[in-house]
Amino acid sequence: MNETIKENSWIPLIVVALASFIIALDATFMNVSISQVVVDLNTDVSTIQSTMSFYTLITAAFMLLSAKLQDIVGKKKLFLIGTALYGVGTFTASISSSATMLFIGWAVIEGVAGALMMPATVSIISGTYSGEKRTVALAIVGVMGAVAAAIGPLFGGVMTTFLSWRYGFATELIIVFIVLIMRNRIPDFKPTESRSDLDITGSIISFIGLVLLVLGILSLSKDFNTSIIVLIVGLVALVAFALFEVRRKRSGKVPLLDMDLFKDRNLRVGTLILLLSYLAMGGALFAVSLFLQSVLQLNAFDTGVTTLPLTMGLLLFAVLAPTLAGKLSHKTTMAIGCILAIIGCLILSYQFRLDTTIWTLLPGLLILGAGLGFIMALCTDISLSNIPAESQNNASGVNSTGTSLGESMGTAIIGIILILGVMGGLSTAIDMYAPEHSNDAQFFDDAAKYLQSAGTDNITQDSTVMNAVNVIIQEAMGFVMVVTTILMGIVFLLTLRLENIKIKQ
Repeated sequence: MNETIKENSWIPLIVVALASFIIALDATFMNVSISQVVVDLNTDVSTIQSTMSFYTLITAAFMLLSAKLQDIVGKKKLFLIGTALYGVGTFTASISSSATMLFIGWAVIEGVAGALMMPATVSIISGTYSGEKRTVALAIVGVMGAVAAAIGPLFGGVMTTFLSWRYGFATELIIVFIVLIMRNRIPDFKPTESRSDLDITGSIISFIGLVLLVLGILSLSKDFNTSIIVLIVGLVALVAFALFEVRRKRSGKVPLLDMDLFKDRNLRVGTLILLLSYLAMGGALFAVSLFLQSVLQLNAFDTGVTTLPLTMGLLLFAVLAPTLAGKLSHKTTMAIGCILAIIGCLILSYQFRLDTTIWTLLPGLLILGAGLGFIMALCTDISLSNIPAESQNNASGVNSTGTSLGESMGTAIIGIILILGVMGGLSTAIDMYAPEHSNDAQFFDDAAKYLQSAGTDNITQDSTVMNAVNVIIQEAMGFVMVVTTILMGIVFLLTLRLENIKIKQ
């Protein structure tokens, strides 16, 4: 390996950071473009939403297999294969003439490609840098996904409002070309295992378990009872997978996932922190974006601008995190991040009204982003700190799976919470402002329709309905932010369980 590249150049970091960016961007930038895609491809909203969901599902389902393939194929080679495949997928998506073509290009091809790339981005950085440089590099890669997820609505808004959603995929294709052109600047890593070591049975069981788990989460808002059954079956499959892997290792064979890795507290706790942090961020961003578009009637571009403080907080404080960790510690800096995130959530819980503006949301979003920036920048580094070099690929797969599951779970779970908050709050609002209509089903339906249309549907000009809408918006969004606060409180307690690491200069 070229030592100059390994220790002195930031080019490998830039290359893999670009890859991390487009993978995460793909999961969010189309949120603000759904209505235009429906028109362009002559389809419906549910079809496009399903395509978006399957992209995340497929990525998560192939993650563990991808992590093991690094040992067999080589992390650099697998990363480049994934990048080239991603280019094929994003090109297909950009020229889609039907919903089916979009599904194949975006959900299937890009989903598989993203799974091949994600674990490799972490393990390439871990194998390329050491000491303080490793901390900084992992911080940049770790937060890049969060920044892309947060900036997605603005990027999608610009593309959809001024050009076309197709240019979003075309922009990703340009970045793919840049990564491939700079491929020689990534150090080479030799494979450590052979094809005969690949655990086919374990791969199938883990795939089934992860697919059912994510599918159950994504369908929670559609059919709750069926989703719970699917979730339980998925969890049973994952338990069976864990037992199978333990038995396989005891018999002297190479497991797909070495379960002994979970004996390391930092990997175990760090992965859970990543999962919950991405869940909180994804869910909060989804709820805020939904509020801005459906209630305040902001267009795609203005929605992206309004959520920009969250992105800026993430990026700025992620850059500061490694320096602060060197003076305090990873653990202390992440704990400070949790406290900031909790403060941001509490501020936001009081800011959602019909007269809400970008300025009323700015402080809460900025502080929440700052807190998440500290956490996400350092969590991967501390998670992998005690893992030996030969197990880094496996551990990076575990970490990436946690991140992907968090992103998948955020929108689904927070969406359910928002619906429950809306229905519960609507009854309370009617009881408060129109007690004479407490048992009036028609009045309840009118208020619900007025809420969903954010006043654009002139069902009634009754001020009692408008007052009810105001109350329900505040209560439902406030409820979402309280739940997010609780999630960040759990993350804070988990942070206290981490073992501090020293950064070698």
